[in-house]
Amino acid sequence: MPHTHHTTLISAANLAERLAAAPGSVLVFDCRFDLAAPEAGEAAYAAGHVPGALYLHLDRDLSGATTGTNGRHPLPDRADLVAKLAGVGLNEGQQVVAYDAQGGMYAARLWWLLRWLGHDSVALLDGGLQAWEAAGKPLETEAQPRSPGNFKAGAPLAVTVDVQAVERNLTTRDHVLIDARAADRYRGENETLDRVGGHIPGALNHHYKENLTAEGRFKTAHELRDAFSALVGATAPDRVVLQCGSGVTACHNALAMEIAGLHGAALYAGSWSEWSANPSRPVATGAAP
Repeated sequence: MPHTHHTTLISAANLAERLAAAPGSVLVFDCRFDLAAPEAGEAAYAAGHVPGALYLHLDRDLSGATTGTNGRHPLPDRADLVAKLAGVGLNEGQQVVAYDAQGGMYAARLWWLLRWLGHDSVALLDGGLQAWEAAGKPLETEAQPRSPGNFKAGAPLAVTVDVQAVERNLTTRDHVLIDARAADRYRGENETLDRVGGHIPGALNHHYKENLTAEGRFKTAHELRDAFSALVGATAPDRVVLQCGSGVTACHNALAMEIAGLHGAALYAGSWSEWSANPSRPVATGAAP
């Protein structure tokens, strides 16, 4: 019987079943990370992870080189990322499962990046490592090296916009921006990561944590659809641009919109960290109008 093709979420029970039945059919990546302690995720992985999972580091693996003006987590070079993923065993069409222990905020970046590389067989472990452990599933401490795979990039399934497009949008207002940061940072308060507090003028705010239930799982497609529709009104999803502090948690909103059936939103990967690096760009503060 062929395995179900997961493109948004997979439950702990489904992943465990899949790993037991056909371990080679799925490649699991642990994306745990802590912005304040960049090595903490890798240390947590070494202490115990989903059996067979490989570790990907936000700064080293899931981001490109920073220049001081291109944001804190610029997109990696496509060819470099393809080579890295193939090198650790990814094959074309293979099911990928990404997880973290932070509500999906880092795993969603890998989900988005794989779609950007044309790979749609990628899902988040819903509820993350906590859901896996709550289901009584085992952890292992050793890493399982894999032989290289044949993964190649395909046509992107995810759209990006650059800072020039966002600058033009200040005038045209063709697109609606949604900022995934917490409401206080959006307002320009308690900014600890970027040099300037505030948000891109005209951007609306939908904190990525609003996509989750109290248990840390994604809300239903219906609930997510209602939330985003309430925010953007009649704006078509392909006229939405998603951003955050550095293009990481915006991917969580991208996944939530995909679950909701709202397809085609673009990612502004540079996000606030790139925007605010140039003092000539306008800054808005306070609550959304």
